[in-house]
Order: sequence, then structure tokens, then C-alpha cells
Amino acid sequence: MTVLATKLHVPAPRPDLVARPRLRALLEAAADPTTRLVLVSAPAGFGKTTMLTQWLAGGGEPPSRAVAWVSLDDADDDVRRFLAHMIAALRTTNPEVGAEAATVLDTAASVPVDTILTSLVNDLDTLAGPTVLVLDDFHAVTATVVHEAVAFLVDHLPAHSCLAMTTRSDPPFALARLRSTGGLVEVRAADLRFTDDEAATLLNDVRGLGLTPEQVATLDQRTEGWAAGLQLAAMSLRGRDDPAAFVEAFAGSHRFVLDYLIEEVLQRQPDELRGFLLDTSILGELSPSLCQAVTGRPDAQALLESLERQGLFVVPLDDRREWWRYHHLFAEALRVRLQATDPLRVGGLHRAAAQWYAEHGRLVDAVGHAAAGGDLEAAADLVELAVPDVRRRRRSDLLVDFVGMLPEEVLRRRPLLAVVAAWARLNEGDLDGVERWLADAERGTAATATAAAAAEPGSPLARAVAAREQDRRQLPAIVAVYRASVAQARGEVGGTIAQARRAWELTGPDDHFARGAAGGFLGLAAWASGDLETAVDTFGQAVDSLRAAGNVADALGATVVLGLMWRDRGRPDEARRLLEHALAEAERQPGPLASTGDLEVALADMLREQGDLDGAAAHLATARELGDLASLPENRHRWFAASAGLREALGDLEGALALFDRAAALYQPGFFPDVRPLAALRARVQVAAGDLAGAATWARQAGVGLDDAPTFATECARLTLARLRIAEHRADPGLADPAGVLALLDRAVAEAEAGARGGGVVEARMVRALAHDARGATHLALDDLAAALLLGMPVGYRRLFLDEGPPMTRLLRTLARDRPGDPAAASAGRLLADTDRPAPPPPRGRDEALSDRELEVLRLLASDLTGPEIARHLYVTVNTLRTHTKHIFTKLDVNTRRAAVRRAEERGLL
Repeated sequence: MTVLATKLHVPAPRPDLVARPRLRALLEAAADPTTRLVLVSAPAGFGKTTMLTQWLAGGGEPPSRAVAWVSLDDADDDVRRFLAHMIAALRTTNPEVGAEAATVLDTAASVPVDTILTSLVNDLDTLAGPTVLVLDDFHAVTATVVHEAVAFLVDHLPAHSCLAMTTRSDPPFALARLRSTGGLVEVRAADLRFTDDEAATLLNDVRGLGLTPEQVATLDQRTEGWAAGLQLAAMSLRGRDDPAAFVEAFAGSHRFVLDYLIEEVLQRQPDELRGFLLDTSILGELSPSLCQAVTGRPDAQALLESLERQGLFVVPLDDRREWWRYHHLFAEALRVRLQATDPLRVGGLHRAAAQWYAEHGRLVDAVGHAAAGGDLEAAADLVELAVPDVRRRRRSDLLVDFVGMLPEEVLRRRPLLAVVAAWARLNEGDLDGVERWLADAERGTAATATAAAAAEPGSPLARAVAAREQDRRQLPAIVAVYRASVAQARGEVGGTIAQARRAWELTGPDDHFARGAAGGFLGLAAWASGDLETAVDTFGQAVDSLRAAGNVADALGATVVLGLMWRDRGRPDEARRLLEHALAEAERQPGPLASTGDLEVALADMLREQGDLDGAAAHLATARELGDLASLPENRHRWFAASAGLREALGDLEGALALFDRAAALYQPGFFPDVRPLAALRARVQVAAGDLAGAATWARQAGVGLDDAPTFATECARLTLARLRIAEHRADPGLADPAGVLALLDRAVAEAEAGARGGGVVEARMVRALAHDARGATHLALDDLAAALLLGMPVGYRRLFLDEGPPMTRLLRTLARDRPGDPAAASAGRLLADTDRPAPPPPRGRDEALSDRELEVLRLLASDLTGPEIARHLYVTVNTLRTHTKHIFTKLDVNTRRAAVRRAEERGLL
């Protein structure tokens, strides 16, 4: 996410500030390692920020702590933006602090607050020295999720770090607890009010007004020591012939006084300066170039420096005098005045700001100003320019915001934006709504972005224009890709192939993104039809195209699918190699990507198949810790399915069944062919557990029969049915027809061999060996088993055989005993050695039972309620709730609320 660097600069104390040693003495307690929060809380204009900067400056002495500063505003109510700026501020003190957290935030579709904060705290503990994190104007943030994030930091910061904030109202934290433990240093309005002596210093020594002690006392009394009121009074008094009359008339509430003095200040400024103040009030940050673009004034630099010298609520944001901002209250008053006096001018000012931001490559900011200026066509132009980079950064939330911001009639006229709207519909599962937008994209007319007219060659704007033109060239192909997406989601293989081929034909050699997408759907269609050779080749080329387009995260995510194709082709060893290389590439990226967890899960499943249960458990544990941020929504079920396979390998069939149930609850039909249905895999575990009635129920519900046509799409279900019928025959030879099972398996072997699907051949011959064995045809059983072992063992198949349980173990022993010297007998011996080697269980939390109260709290933790809301619901204090939560975390062996809910779901506690 783009970070405004100017929000991170520590304001430098002005040399003309009044020294206030009594306030410094209040803050000396912050040096105590038990201090967790320095709270400077007072109404607007009491000098909170000024006092904090004086303290941090250290009176000219070298600072003993590093300072990370964030100037907050209303836009920081967005938790993603808030975290991005907070992380960036901490990284100014040490680039290593927050590096992982920043990457997680940039790549996650949703904001994983707990994960990010835990990473930050760990970095501060191990990488940083004494640090003060300052959140200036914290009252601007009202979002509960942000409040909870900051409360988490207050509770968990290491001893050498503390958080300091300025705010107009107390944050919703457990301040009483912090007071009782000595963790809170407070500065309130009563502390910040100017004494008579301090007011005299300000008005007479600094401002040179020459007021009498009585006049100073009157102003100090009527402002109640309010710093902003005194400053404004001093400015209004400058040059007056009768200061006594002004002092006598100075009265009213703080709000009234503010309105009065702003009026007085503005009226007493020259017309040119007053106009400059009003025109630039629409800006959240000020630079000479930006202000000149908005106001048309070539002397913007001199005016800004003049405003700073006058102390007219202008705060420098850097040491080079390049960026400033107005005090928020002052800026707000100016904007109200501008709207009241010249409302027709506001739109033009915003449009000028939008143009400047666009020219400097800050397109998201440009979009906001264009929209604020009421020029939706210009905003749409800018959105078109912003989309390529936003999409490459996987900021789907911004794409949704763009679509929601613009009227439908604007979107429909613009092909690029209509395609974005189609993506939004597809992302929400509205398949019927996609086509309407794609048709609009084909009918629309290309618009020329007005902001691009001034693009300098090589500038950020010029690069954005080039990216937009690339999107336009690829538009017909992208439309076809989306239609292929819809067909794939509906299971229409023919439609998928037709649209993907059309997309491919419409691409040029440099249209990497469109070629990757088109090739991907052709590969998926080939996979669904059982043509694994074509699927692997085509999809592999698609992965290369995505990488060439710069979409590294997408390329690595697609490697997960490519690995599954290699598995079905009968090469789990090649799948493992690909996944290991992809995971190594992902780890070289600056932090976990949105596909890292999916790679971990896929590799774990390949390791399990090859018999490396320890390695599988380790990768599953890593994926679990990464959480949802490192997995696409359509892949979330795979962790549970892979874990179920590991449980089965460890002999925990009951646990495997429970995990398959959890996987089924998370399964989302997507763009991948469902060639290994979860229900069929679960039925295999039921057969292994002896629950033949349960597996038979699956067979009836799935509608699978012995006479089904041998297709790749039904191969998994048919081989599961064969296992069920064989087990039924072993239980009662009169209940199942072994001849029918053998006929099914003969067709399955022939069809897999014809399709060059080694995986299908190995599995079908192995199951046929079990069928022959159940009939007593041992010689035929050993022939099939030997062929399956010689084909499967060299490429990594192990658990495929071992998970068949005692019947397979007996058959392997027979093969090893009766056919000495046969290479297959040696393979059987190696598998039998695995059955004698105990495997450790996968890592899991403690098994201490949760109390009824803790279970009740746990269920509420799984809701959308905040911590204070849960406490109110339970009629307990927040501290009591935290005690319950700590016990729950300990028993579940987790550190965050999200992890606790996930672990509870795994164990069926919810």
C-alpha cells in the first residue's frame, strides 16, 4: 500500500516555543521500563503535539530512544492504511523492524491484524533498541478494529518500547489497569493549560505584544490556558492600537472563540494570503509544487514559509522545508469558510489537485480528489490508469472501491472499467451478472485519460499510461478469458476450451498476462478431460507467462495447480520438485505471498504420499501459522484435506473423518476441476475404518455405479466404489459381485493406460490386486500388485499402498515371501519396513479441557463482537475476559484470537 512519507516525519520544535519544564518533569516517568503508554489527552488546541515534540527532542541532548511518528487523519480509520503507516514509521527507526509485516499487509486480500501485530512486537523485541511509537491525533481514528490493534500493542510491547499518543478523547483501553500497574503516564488538559507566567512568556517575550500582567491574566483566564486561543489572540492583537479593548471583548466558549478568531485572522491577512489559505485547505499535505498547481501561485514556497514563521497553524513535516500540513482544526475551519464563501471554487481546486497527483504517479490520491471535485469522468480516467498497478499488487479491495465509487453509466461506457466490474461480479460468485458487463465492455468506446495529457516520457504517469494501453490491447482476450472463467465455474468444458482458445488467438507475443490466463484455462480444460500431457504442457506455459507479466504471486499460486496435474499424471516426484522450487522462490520474496500457504499445503501432501510424514506435518504446521493471509479462498479447504490424509497415515481414522468434514464445510466450487471429490476421499477412510454402511450411503448419494463409463472425471469415485465393494465382499461374500468389480477395474486400467495417466494406472492395478486377493486369486493379485509397485514406487508412491491397511499388508508380505529376487518383492519389503516404523503425531495444542465458561467465551471469540462487547455480553470486566482468553490460548497452544478460533474449528469445539 502506498504510504505518505510526510505523515511519518517527527515535527521539529520551533525555536520560539515557550519552555515548559514542569511538563517535561511529568514525562520523566516514561523512562521507567514498566511504562507502556504515554497518553496526552486534551481538547483541540491545547498544544498536545507541541509538548510531545519538545519532550522527544530532549532539550538539545542526544535522544535516548528512537522515535517512530505517525500523524493520523480521518483516512486512517481504514485498518489497512493505519497499519501500513504505523509499520512504515517503525521501519524509519530500523528497516528490519516490520519488514515481514509490511509484506504480509501488501499481499493479503483481507487484513490479518493479529498476525501483523505479533510480527511487529517480535521485531521490536529482538531487532529494535529503546523505541517510542507516537500516534499523533489518535482521536481521528474511530474504527473498533484499529482501537483493538493499538490496545494489543499497548499490552504486548517489549519493556524497552512504549507507545505515546495525542488525542482529544481517551482511547477505549483498560486505562485503570495500566494506572494500577504503573504502566501509564498521563498528561491532561489541566496539565497543558498555560499558567500566567507561561502565557506572559508567549504573549510578550515570543510575540512581543507588551501586554500588562493584568491583560495577560485576563486572556489566560478567558482562554483557560488554551494554547490555540492564546496563539490566535496574539495574532489578532498584532498591530492593534487598543489591545485593552480587544482583551476586554475577548470572551465566549472555546468553539465560539475559535470561530471568532479565525474570522479575525482571515480578515486581517492580505487578500492574496487569505486566498492562498482557503484554496489550499482542501489538501491534506502541502508542498510548494502541489500548492502552486492548486492555486496558480508561483510564490507558494515563500507563502508556506511565511505561514510557518507566523505560526499560523502550519506544521513542517520534514527538515528540508518541502512538506507542511495545516493543524487539522485550522484546516477544517478554512474548508468550512471556503465552502460558505465560494462553493463553486471547491470542485476546480480538487480537480487541480487530482491532476498534480496523477502527474506524480499517485493515482489513488488523484482518484479521490477527482471524485471529491465532482468530476466522475476524470475519476474514471484515473481509475483506468490505476487499475494495472492495483491489480498487480493484488489490491482487490481498491478495485471493488473503484467500482462502487463510479455510476453504472460511467462504467458501462468504458471497456476497461466494465471488465473490472465483471471481475467484481465474478469474484462475488454472480456468474449471471458477469456476461452483462462483458457485453458492455465489447460495446464500450475507449476513453482518453485527460490526466495523461501532460505525461513526461519515463514519468510514473507515462508508465501508467503504457500499462493502460497494454490493458486495452489485451481487452478482447481478457473478455474471452472471463467467459472461459464462467464456463469453467459452471463445469462446461467445451465452453471453457472454446473461449480460452479464442482468448489465446487474440493475444500477441508480449501480452503475457492474457496469454497466461488463456493458457491456464486451456490447461484446466485438458485436466478436466483427462488429457494430462496437454494439461501439464499448456498450464506450465501459462505459469511462465504469468511470471513474465510480473505476476509472481499468481505464477507461484498456479504452480500449486501444476503440481496437482503432475500428481494425476503419475509423477508425485515431479510435483514435489516443482513445489519445492516454487516455495524456495516464494521465500526469496520480501515476505509471505498470498500463495505461500497453498504451496506449503501442496508440498505437505506430496511428502505424505512419499512417506515423509514428519516433513508433511512440519509444512502443514507452517501453513497453519501463516493462516488465511497466505491462501486463496478457493484453496482454504486443502489444509484440512491434507491434514486428513496425514491423520489417516498415522492411523487416526476418526480424526481424518473429522478433518474431511471441516474441509467440506470450507470447500468453494471454483475454476479447478473437482477430480478428487472430498466426499469420495472421505468414503475411502470410512471403508478403512470399517464403516461400510456410511460409505454405502455416500455411493447412493453420489450416484456412482459399477457400470459407469470409465472417464477421468469419475475415476476417483469409481475406484472408491471398488474399494467399498471389495470390503463388503470380504465382510460377507454373498453381498457383493466381485465379477462386476473386476469389470469396472479392467475398464479403469485400460482407460488410464490409454490416457497415459500413470497415477490412474498405478491405483487401478493396485485396487484390482485387492479384488483378486478377495476372490482368492492370489497369483493374479500378485501380478497386479507387482506391476503397480514397479510403476509407482520409483516415482514416489508409498502411502497409496500403505493406506489400504491390513489386506494390503498381507499381500505385500506374500509378494516378498513368494517371489524372492523379483524387483517388486524388494519394493514390497521397503514398504513393509515403513509399516514397522512408528511415526510421531503432527504438532497440535495441549489437550487440557476447556471449562464451560471458556467454551462460552470461545464461541463469542468466533463472532464479530469486539472484546469490550464480549465482556458486556458476559457481564464481566474486560480484565476478566482477558483472563479467560489467556487460559483459552494456553490450552489451545495459540497466541491470537484468530488462531484460537481456527484451532477450535479443527477440533470441533464450536
